[in-house]
Amino acid sequence: MKRRTVLKAAVGGVAATLAAPAIVRAESATTLKFLPQADLASLDPVWTTADVTRNHAFAVFDTLYGLDDNFQPQPQMVEGHTVSADKKEWTLTLRGGLKFHDNTPVLARDVVASVQRWEKRDTFGAVLAAATDELSAPNDKTIVFKLKKPFALLPDALAVTTNMCCIMPERLAKTDPFTQVTEMVGSGPFRFVASERVSGSKVVYQKFDGYVPRTGGPAQGTCGPKTVHFDRVEWTVIPDPATKSAALANGEFDWWENPVIDLVPQLKSNKNIVVTVKDHTGEIGCLRFNHLYPPFDKPEIRKIVAQAVDQQNFMDAVAGASPELIKVGMGLFVPGTPMANTVGVSNMVGLKDKEKLKKALVDAGYKGEKIVTLVASDFPTINQIGLVGVDMMQQIGLNVELVSLDWGTVVQRRAKKDPPDQGGWNVFFTFLGGPGNVSPASNIAIRASGGDAWFGWPNIPKLEALRLSWFDAPDLAGQKKVCEDIQAEWWNGPTYANTGMYFQPTAFRSDLKDIPEGIPQFYRVKRG
Repeated sequence: MKRRTVLKAAVGGVAATLAAPAIVRAESATTLKFLPQADLASLDPVWTTADVTRNHAFAVFDTLYGLDDNFQPQPQMVEGHTVSADKKEWTLTLRGGLKFHDNTPVLARDVVASVQRWEKRDTFGAVLAAATDELSAPNDKTIVFKLKKPFALLPDALAVTTNMCCIMPERLAKTDPFTQVTEMVGSGPFRFVASERVSGSKVVYQKFDGYVPRTGGPAQGTCGPKTVHFDRVEWTVIPDPATKSAALANGEFDWWENPVIDLVPQLKSNKNIVVTVKDHTGEIGCLRFNHLYPPFDKPEIRKIVAQAVDQQNFMDAVAGASPELIKVGMGLFVPGTPMANTVGVSNMVGLKDKEKLKKALVDAGYKGEKIVTLVASDFPTINQIGLVGVDMMQQIGLNVELVSLDWGTVVQRRAKKDPPDQGGWNVFFTFLGGPGNVSPASNIAIRASGGDAWFGWPNIPKLEALRLSWFDAPDLAGQKKVCEDIQAEWWNGPTYANTGMYFQPTAFRSDLKDIPEGIPQFYRVKRG
């Protein structure tokens, strides 16, 4: 399938669509107007790994530790920590002045309940939980981890961004982690304004006057002082990219999170718009298999589909207009980072011999089962790799049923373990982003622990054992060797098909200053 060319209307020709009151720019300079990647379908960052929920969560919640621009953990809600001589007891002390949005103090017991809920869903958190003998709150300001063995990466785990370890009141943190929390009470720099939320259209945040930024540490990434310069942040959901581009160009909005690459050259030509890459961990395309049902319960069939991938073809569909943003010929980790390797990459033969691939599928046990495939129609980059992937699977003889949905519905449906013909699925498409792309610690897509793994629920004991061994590697060389072994084993029955990588630019009005590196965040950003 060729690169998408469906943006037919000139940007200037869609200005008339901006007449709706919902997207009229506020007169107040204290309102930041943001165009998110998709609707905020789920509010709970523990329940889902959707990036749009993660972005929401870092406005509403705070974390015990944050990551600086070098992905190193720094104290955030904690004043600091001490470690016992045998390295098996960590004592964390909360900093003063922490309050929830309901104006109750943040107490250590809130932290304990929040960490315990998060550990049941997060990849890194599960490893920390397995290393912990006891987690307690001996007083209102102190949290104690008593470990079974030394775990030097404890702050790194508590600073993750994928399933962030959001601290919420104990009464909410007691919610089953497989049930969504819908009441948003955090201690972050912004309050979620539930009364102004319009599903599919609008999300609003207000500055939390009770938030006290920490006074020290680097103001980078998700750590350090989180100073708020806007009274309100308003998200407006607009599915059409051309309409978004026109709205940004006309000053209707301040910031477009993820402009489609086809429009980047036009956006760059506007002197009032800055287009740049802020998230340097990139976006890795993911054709995710459901391991619970045929045919992808068979490792050999998953391997054949992964072999059929031509990463260049997929990434041309996404970023062909800006090829400098593309990385192909890659494995599980971002090229150029320490854990990256090319073990097994040569297995991807693309569609050079479709008949051979068709025969291999039959020989591996494919019986013509319908492949229920979820593709997000309102998320351009995911839609693009989805359509390429559907075409690829059909060409090698898979009986594909394309189910075109909005991204919010995909997020809800991919969590279902029902059979594909009863509301479940066989394949969905997404992008893997963030620090999970640079090491196994937070890589949600290679965890293979069965029912508590990421959507798709792979159960591959040897692969999971290798992943866990990475945490015990004695040095960088040892970690690299484990990652090579992980990638070699992964190819015996891939948990997903890697469709290549690109770096997603963001676009904002030139009067916005101090937009942080990394994921979209709204503290520190100012106008002037």
